[in-house]
Amino acid sequence: MHHQNGRMDVFRQVVRFAGNGAVAVAVAMVGVAFAADQTGWPDFRGPYADGHVAAHGKTDLLGLPLHWSETQNVKWKTPLPPYGISTPVVMESQVWLTTATPDGHDFLSICVDADTGHIRYKETLFHSENPEPLGNGASMNSYATPSAVIEPGRVYVHFGSFGTACLDTATGKTLWKRSDLPCRHYRGAASSPVIFEGSLILTFDGADVQYHVALDKKTGATIWKTDRSVAWNDESVPGQMAKDGDLRKAHSTPLLVSAAGGVQMLSAGAKAAYGYDPRTGRELWKVQYNDWSAAPRPLFDRGLAFFVTGLTKKELWAVRTDGRGDVTDTHVAWKLKTHIGKYASPIIVDGLLYTAAEESFLTCLDAATGETVWTERVGGKFASSPIHGDGRLYFFDQQGTTLVLKPGRVMEIQATNTLSDGFMASPAVSGKALILRTKTHLYRVES
Repeated sequence: MHHQNGRMDVFRQVVRFAGNGAVAVAVAMVGVAFAADQTGWPDFRGPYADGHVAAHGKTDLLGLPLHWSETQNVKWKTPLPPYGISTPVVMESQVWLTTATPDGHDFLSICVDADTGHIRYKETLFHSENPEPLGNGASMNSYATPSAVIEPGRVYVHFGSFGTACLDTATGKTLWKRSDLPCRHYRGAASSPVIFEGSLILTFDGADVQYHVALDKKTGATIWKTDRSVAWNDESVPGQMAKDGDLRKAHSTPLLVSAAGGVQMLSAGAKAAYGYDPRTGRELWKVQYNDWSAAPRPLFDRGLAFFVTGLTKKELWAVRTDGRGDVTDTHVAWKLKTHIGKYASPIIVDGLLYTAAEESFLTCLDAATGETVWTERVGGKFASSPIHGDGRLYFFDQQGTTLVLKPGRVMEIQATNTLSDGFMASPAVSGKALILRTKTHLYRVES
């Protein structure tokens, strides 16, 4: 049974030792893999943090829709104020997401009733008198790009250095806030928070500082902080500080896995990707590359971690996770340099890795070897990360089209669906429904 083996192994290991409290302890251990709530979407990539709706090997069909349009299979459609591209998270009939004013002065949380589409709560959490402009180079970003993460009773929202907050999901009340974690994001924050045991782990990869920090989930207090260890060369050119800032930033969200006999946090930054101990923040290993602004989330399968290096080279690297120190020359299993999704995170189904490129290509690879199985130009550009459910792959493009594919070694399109606005946020699932955020609206799509 090979569904992101390490993530399921973490769950199984804790169940084996946890006795009657197995499920609760295992959920806390895995963090974002909320195995106790199969109908929820607690993290921007779902209950397993990898785009899968259900565990591998589970053949029960949820009844996800195959066909939809503005006039077919839309249960409700709710306009969203003002603008953001964070992915919705779903639990207990609530959809939580973030948004911000286009000028970056106000940062808001929104809770939508998953059954009716009505907005339950809308609250401004943070205000900035003088936010750094996103700039011309940030057309793919917003002031509300990091996605929330949710667990029973609490939701955690994050806007980079502008602030992080924990909210009570029953009342919408703010339980704690932090707005003192520095970072010059330069073209906007994008890395989403992750939950591990009793901590909320945040990623700050900016033009000035690059670090991870773990906060106590109950209080918001700092547990540990670890700076990126990459050795920065002096790449700045007099009068071109912007370029130097670009070379140091990244936007990826970490992934927690069971690997090499322990728990690791896989994290892609500028110039390097890392494995960390999420309990202490200690760096375990790294691989170095000459790239920056990594955005896709890492994946893990059968002992290999998969990283997209960034925006310029756009390479996909497979890295063995049993090394220590700098393992660039010893633990890179393979690299791919063509048609890599630089915004959309990849997905693995039954040993095949799928990547959706901003330049309109879908590509299928053998995850173990890096061999290209097929690549097809399909039209549309991809920023949203794909999902897998009911034996189908769903790819959402920036123009509003969704391609539904049958996974396999031959490309087979099962359906093409269109909504009136494009997708920047990744999809969420609630029961048999898709919760889809376009540039202007939130939809519940259900057969």
